[in-house]
Amino acid sequence: MPERHIVAMGGGGFTMDGDNPLLDDFVLSLARTKTQPRLCFVATASGDNDGYIARFHEVFPPGRARATHLKFFSRTVVDLRKFVLEQDVIYVGGGSTANLLAVWRLHGLDQALRAAWNRGIVLAGLSAGAICWFEHGVTDSLGHGMQRLDGGLGFLRGGFCPHYDGEPARRPALHTLIRGGFVPTFALDDGAGAHFVGTRLKEIVSSRPQARAFHVTGKRGSVVETPLEVRYLGA
Repeated sequence: MPERHIVAMGGGGFTMDGDNPLLDDFVLSLARTKTQPRLCFVATASGDNDGYIARFHEVFPPGRARATHLKFFSRTVVDLRKFVLEQDVIYVGGGSTANLLAVWRLHGLDQALRAAWNRGIVLAGLSAGAICWFEHGVTDSLGHGMQRLDGGLGFLRGGFCPHYDGEPARRPALHTLIRGGFVPTFALDDGAGAHFVGTRLKEIVSSRPQARAFHVTGKRGSVVETPLEVRYLGA
């Protein structure tokens, strides 16, 4: 089996750090094709926002990548599996994780993505595009503030919490969930990305010097935040 890669970002990339290419370049470096890798942006979580997709193409022009995108609200791709398996990297944007999962399952993209992962196609994303790869997450996409989200794709075990430093409600929401018995969760600041090879965490990388990452667990009703080593990509 080819080496499998997932990069789950707490935030950052072209979406939040348009003038800082470090995280996005790291994702591209993992692609099987090193010169102009085939890069597909999936903006389902934002409702296929046209401005978001246009920004993606601005940041990844010819010469940096062979960029394309996949829409579902005006779908034109007939054979999803074939289309996905032609890519080197699948890059998922932020937005509503709950809506993303529902739409993907309706169209069968969840199965196509698992096939892609098993063939060595890099899976990456931030916020909703990071939560989706896990079993569980902390989300604001269910309409009542920050809540637990169950039923992720489950390629990776446990939970994921993005924007740990960027959104004030995230950390206390995760701590409340953990005290209530929530699963062990990776919590990442904006600018940090967790690189998994297979299902094991290889390292945390960052595009911001102060970005942090934690593995958050519960112990006898208390919250334990274990800091994870972060490699700053600009060093």
